[in-house]
Amino acid sequence: MNDNELELDPVVYIVIGRVWENEDASPDDAITIHALLTAPDDDDAVRKTLESLSAQGFAEAELDQIGVMDGEPDDPVYEGAYQDALAGNVAIVTFTA
Repeated sequence: MNDNELELDPVVYIVIGRVWENEDASPDDAITIHALLTAPDDDDAVRKTLESLSAQGFAEAELDQIGVMDGEPDDPVYEGAYQDALAGNVAIVTFTA
């Protein structure tokens, strides 16, 4: 690629799963999460997600799905998270009942 060609946008992954705040928690105590982040591949996206969840104090995590975002989301829940991911951060959106 030369300087005159457009650079491709980074790939933004979405990782969906559940987390628990302590190891003794029951399955009913799970918190659903969606993580948005940039990574070179699926494996790196999973690793970065798990590291971020651990750093935020979650004791357990189960990741169920991984995918690639198809552009900026329309849902306002994800707008800030998408921009954080583009900035190189791991953005964690939590959903509690």
